[in-house]
Order: sequence, then structure tokens, then C-alpha cells
Amino acid sequence: MRLFVALDLEDAIRARIATFLDGIRGFAPEARWVRLASLHVTLKFIGEWDRDRLQELETALAAIHCAATQIAFRGYGFFPTQRSARVFWVGIDADPGLAALAGKVDQACAALGMAREERAFSPHLTLARGNSGAPGRRKDDRPNRRFERLQEKLAVVPTPEFGRMTAREFFLYESKLSPAGSQYTKLKRFELH
Repeated sequence: MRLFVALDLEDAIRARIATFLDGIRGFAPEARWVRLASLHVTLKFIGEWDRDRLQELETALAAIHCAATQIAFRGYGFFPTQRSARVFWVGIDADPGLAALAGKVDQACAALGMAREERAFSPHLTLARGNSGAPGRRKDDRPNRRFERLQEKLAVVPTPEFGRMTAREFFLYESKLSPAGSQYTKLKRFELH
């Protein structure tokens, strides 16, 4: 089974992002836009995990103690760079609790034999992908024109604000790949105190 750990979004924030996307999607028609129901804040991508060890993973995640965290969703950007954009995202401003939670999830997973994260935690919501491949920087990065028109339009509008929320829980998700896109299912909920 293919797993990840993430925060869900409040409905009001999801609705504001939906309105924003309705106004801009046409400026990058070749991009692969995420389904609104799929939006989440990834804390840790686990990848393939043996179903027989699911309880062990759930127990490790349940042992995490972290306070609820304040998160604001605003602005946007492109990975790896604006010129070589392959991913379009919404920005996240959070109190230090969000990075602390991601660190504890990473630590709990590492105790079960998973690789530790090599990059610093960089929270964001992926809205669209311009082409296949990972969003990190590559030696062969060259200009990617799929987002060019969208970038021109966004440059003349105010920075979007999508709202604030208090994250009081996180989830273990299963991701099933299909031709229609990934399908996410919440397997287990974990409370933040």
C-alpha cells in the first residue's frame, strides 16, 4: 500500500481556493490540475508500506504529542523556479508547531526504518503540475512555458488570501494510483493536543 501523512483543509479554505482556480485554470490548460478533494498539507510521504505492518505505523504516529497549530494559506509560487516551473502551489504560513509536527512524524517513521527527510520542511499546497517528474531542481532545468501565461496574469493581481485555520488533527492516508489521478483515503486520524 502507498501511504502518506498529511493535514486536511477546512471547507471554507478549500472553497476559496476553488474560486481562485476557477478564475485562472484557463491560463495554463496543458497543466495537470489537482482535484480539490485531494488538497492536503503533506507532512511525510511514506511510499510503499507493507499492509502487515500498518498497525505498527499507526501506533508510532499515535504516540506523537504536538500542540494544535495555526496555519494561513496565502500567495502562490512555482517549483523549482518561476522560469523552470514544473509545479504551481499555494503558500503556507504557519507557527513553528507545523514544522515541529512534520519533524516528529519524520522521526516516528525513521524509527520504523524509513529514510529521514533530506530537505527542510517546506509546506505548500500543490495546485498543478506542468510536466512529469519531481519538483526539485535539476541540472537540466530549462524554461518551461506551460505556466508562462498564468504567471503573466497573476503578476497583475493582488496576492490571494485563502484563510486561516487551526489544525487539530492529522491523518494517515492511502494513495491509490489510477488513470484518472490518485485517489486518497483517510485510514486513521490522530489528534493534536
